[in-house]
Amino acid sequence: MSEAIYPPESVYNCIPKEPDEIKKPPRYVSKYRPAVILEHKLTKDAKKTMGPQKLELPSPDKYLKKHSKQPQPPEKSEDVHKTCTSTMRKPPVTARNNNPLMGIQTKRDLLQTTVMVPKKPKASCVNTKKGHKQLLENSGLVPKYIMKKDYGEVPEYLRQRNEAERKAKEEHEHFVKEQKVMKELSDEEQLATLEGLKKKWDELHHEYQGLPLLTDTLSKKDHKIRLEEKMSQLEKDISFFERFKTIYIPNN
Repeated sequence: MSEAIYPPESVYNCIPKEPDEIKKPPRYVSKYRPAVILEHKLTKDAKKTMGPQKLELPSPDKYLKKHSKQPQPPEKSEDVHKTCTSTMRKPPVTARNNNPLMGIQTKRDLLQTTVMVPKKPKASCVNTKKGHKQLLENSGLVPKYIMKKDYGEVPEYLRQRNEAERKAKEEHEHFVKEQKVMKELSDEEQLATLEGLKKKWDELHHEYQGLPLLTDTLSKKDHKIRLEEKMSQLEKDISFFERFKTIYIPNN
């Protein structure tokens, strides 16, 4: 049952009221909590990567001493002589009866081989007032490449490419002749066709220039649009004939 509500000036509002206690429900605890804690303890040390799991404690008599971390020279053995600093054995002394070979002659001119030949300086030019030098060989001021034996000749890779193009063209022409479907236009026919297209374009252009400036009717607009379409198509055909040297047409 809900409490009664009194107006603010009522006497009943002066009666002290006990605060209502809010009872919280019990906290949720999973039934798998003990098993998870046990599994976590078992695998807790399995992922350690900072050194071994168990370390041997240092002995008390192996305390850190002064200058113990500095590099120490190797210990001297007793069998090595005190004045000997090298560990390699020296060659034996030449015997008394070991005479050198005499009478050996050579054809080499020792005086000529020992003469120092002065090195010829490379040709250079000074191109700044501060004395900056530049070699003439790669400067472009002297002819270098025109002195080569193969200067002005077609390179080998271009010859191979031209030969491959020529063979491919011959094979294509042979294939077209066998099929008898396409016909190749000769140079005279191409030139005549190109001149005819240009003449036709000039006629249409002359007619287009004579159109009135004011296109106020549908017939005038349609006529102008048709002329522009024909001229653009003729321009495409002319560029096509000028771009390609070999043109095939159906053999009807």
